[in-house]
Amino acid sequence: MNVHEYQARELLQKFDVATTRGKVALTVDEAEQIARELGDVGLVVKAQIHAGGRGKGTFRNGFKGGVHVRKTPAEVREVAAKMLGQILVTHQTGPAGRVVNKLLVAESAEIAREIYFAVLLDRATAAPIIVASTEGGVEIETVAAKFPEKIIREPIDPLAGLQPFQTRKLAKQLGFESSQLKNASKLFEGLYRTFIAFDCSMVEVNPLVVTSKGEVVALDVKFNFDDNALYRHRSTRSRSVKAWPQLYRTGWKHRLPGERRWSGHGDDGHHQVLRWRAR
Repeated sequence: MNVHEYQARELLQKFDVATTRGKVALTVDEAEQIARELGDVGLVVKAQIHAGGRGKGTFRNGFKGGVHVRKTPAEVREVAAKMLGQILVTHQTGPAGRVVNKLLVAESAEIAREIYFAVLLDRATAAPIIVASTEGGVEIETVAAKFPEKIIREPIDPLAGLQPFQTRKLAKQLGFESSQLKNASKLFEGLYRTFIAFDCSMVEVNPLVVTSKGEVVALDVKFNFDDNALYRHRSTRSRSVKAWPQLYRTGWKHRLPGERRWSGHGDDGHHQVLRWRAR
């Protein structure tokens, strides 16, 4: 199941994950109005399509790029007029491209440092794992191929969940300054809680940034969801481009081999363990 970037930001905000301010626009007028509401700040306009490589893409009308930084509402209006309703072609869309019907208009961040951070489901252990790197802003596969020593992996006990000592450890490994450790740890915890609460198979932030003011912000987020758990998240399923069928399955997310306990998480992201018996 796919969700747009603006939808991913809405999910993260439920768990107090820091993101930049912004809203989705469906028309040129809405894009300009959102820019005015954001105030006297730098602005970024992002095409909302289900494909990567937007920034390096090209519209069929000849306009270059699906991501643009602008300074004024008038400039946002101008760029929105060239993007909305147009077909954007990227290396992931193929030659057919995708029609841009929505734009994310948001406050731009003054980036001092970029980091890669992801919570994944490790298929080998059937448990969550955090994969992170100080080399953010580029594809993690490239980093793994060229600089494998810069990839950090932190397994998570599915029963205990992500522990405070692990978030502090990760923050230090990723080079956060002492004044940033608390906010970085809070953001990591929020990302993990989001991963669990929505039964995700992946929550990837690339980049996670440190701004020139020392703020720690999730700038660009991607989600993958466990299709088998979508029946528990009707509001999330309705955000998808697909109309997923109702799934009639019961039980919790993690079953521990050799045990009769079932482990899972409530909608608040907090871990729960109970004994379960089939009817």
